[in-house]
Amino acid sequence: MKPSMAGEPGGYSVAMETVDRLEPGDHACLTYSDPEERLDLLAAFVSRGLQLGERVMCFTDDPVAAELRQRGVPAGETVLPVQALWGEGAAPDAVAMVRHLRAERDRSPRGLRVALDMCWAARPQAGAEQLLAFENEVAKLFANGGLTALCEYDREAFDPVTLAYAARTHPRTVTAAVYHEDAVLRICRQHVPPGIRVAGMLDVSRAGVLKDALSEAVRLDPDVHLNLNHLRSLDDGAAEVIVRTAAGLPRNRHMIVVGDRQAGQTLRVAGAPGVPNLRLLVRDL
Repeated sequence: MKPSMAGEPGGYSVAMETVDRLEPGDHACLTYSDPEERLDLLAAFVSRGLQLGERVMCFTDDPVAAELRQRGVPAGETVLPVQALWGEGAAPDAVAMVRHLRAERDRSPRGLRVALDMCWAARPQAGAEQLLAFENEVAKLFANGGLTALCEYDREAFDPVTLAYAARTHPRTVTAAVYHEDAVLRICRQHVPPGIRVAGMLDVSRAGVLKDALSEAVRLDPDVHLNLNHLRSLDDGAAEVIVRTAAGLPRNRHMIVVGDRQAGQTLRVAGAPGVPNLRLLVRDL
């Protein structure tokens, strides 16, 4: 059963941010339904902390360490089980969790960056009051700028009332930069590696939005990574846009396209083998 929560938070004006714009001292919320997008945003959050020299901790029961490494982010001791937040007790304890985070913050002179998988609040023994107490008390830890936190809420685990509460109790809400979204196609920014993620069905009628998104990636990224892993279909016209964009890159830059065999075949027919700047990585199903 999904936990629900009543009650109104107070005092926050919520700002939507991309994850790379979070600064030391920010307390942000991420609600997600796509696990790969969540991992992408988490990798960007961790990577930014490491760049700043902060101490980084990710509390989750999900096996994210290998996924972070695949995205070029060292995991090591960064990933910890959620229960490490409250210690030996069988049930999540908001007071113990906040006390633990305060102690970790105080012994991190260059700042502490924490990713919190809020799955613990969906456990039957947690109770809605523990989530309410945790979010209210943890907000007090951000005053001196020594802590940056990203609280992650899986939309499949929480009801809409709790998700709305979570969004309103955080000063910032993290979201992927979305270039296009409709019933059949979603194109969004991919942070690690930098580029574009496309999911759904892509045909020539939507080739214009793909071209615009790729143009943005060409402007921002040294090499453009195009993730087609969740693309269900790709037609010839859209494939030609990808090939032409890669062909227009300078000789020292590349487009790296990851997708399934069907997408790979469509890109080959569109001329991918004749473009030295295009690297095609086909995954096995």
